[in-house]
Amino acid sequence: MKEIRIHARAGQGAITTASLLGYVYFLKGLYPYAFPHFGAARMGAPMNAFVRIDTKPVRLRSQIYEPDFVIVVDATLMRGFNCFSGLKSKGVAIINEGEELPKLGVAQKVYSVPANEIALKTIGRPLGNTALLGAFSAATGEFELDYLLDAIKKRFPGKIAEKNLEAARQGYDYIKSVK
Repeated sequence: MKEIRIHARAGQGAITTASLLGYVYFLKGLYPYAFPHFGAARMGAPMNAFVRIDTKPVRLRSQIYEPDFVIVVDATLMRGFNCFSGLKSKGVAIINEGEELPKLGVAQKVYSVPANEIALKTIGRPLGNTALLGAFSAATGEFELDYLLDAIKKRFPGKIAEKNLEAARQGYDYIKSVK
């Protein structure tokens, strides 16, 4: 079983991010389980979304405390929370650019992506989730970019899909250029 924890603020699309990730793994023939966890139920409040993936149906319903991967949608959360708590020794973190990168373990990897900047150019709004997912694909090698592009096409209609497809491609290319 692999586990992914997403840190964001309510309204930044963490649930959509988890849902897209889950769908990508579903397209790969695996069993994903994506779900959110809210603290205070208000816009802008810190929240998490989680994705579990396995080769058999996922029955575990708890939060994820020892993730293989961490995605930080809002880097300002790193000021008040240990977003990397429990990250496995060979874990990978993808961070939306904006804060100083944390020092992680020797075998852990951390990537900073200008996801909001990419989203502003491609989508017209600072919602860097699909750019972060493109970066996740390139950084982790968990799935080929085409799986993500297929998931985005199924999730979003018309021009919104096209803009998100471009954001995902640019996030992917960004990591490939720095990796």
